[in-house]
Amino acid sequence: MKQVTIYTDGACSGNPGPGGWGAVLQSGDHRKEISGGEKQTTNNRMELTAAIEALRALKTRSHVDLFTDSTYVKKGITEWINDWKANGWKRRSGKRFLPVKNADLWRELDSLVANHDITFHWVEGHAGNEGNERCDELARRAIPQG
Repeated sequence: MKQVTIYTDGACSGNPGPGGWGAVLQSGDHRKEISGGEKQTTNNRMELTAAIEALRALKTRSHVDLFTDSTYVKKGITEWINDWKANGWKRRSGKRFLPVKNADLWRELDSLVANHDITFHWVEGHAGNEGNERCDELARRAIPQG
């Protein structure tokens, strides 16, 4: 399997508000940058969308190291998702269960993760990590204006 390193980031101007996402994919000497935006969204949706679109861009099953500065994405996909699925896409809130926020995107990310051998890594945002800084720039540029 091919080895791929992915960096992802999302950004919002207001939360909710217009938002953008960016991703950098690298395999050997090949590098690809992708980005996009939405007129009305949240930061968490853009963080998830960045990971989804990056994985969608892969053509074949791969070993992936995916780096995100979002603890929501990292913990959601590595810690919380199995309980959500077992509870019918509901999360415990005290003594009751509430619908999982962004369940549509979590389902999509979960199905894409199943196609690859992925390790998720958290990196501190705005701390000089080159891949994370580039994704932040891509995400911010992709925020729809006006």
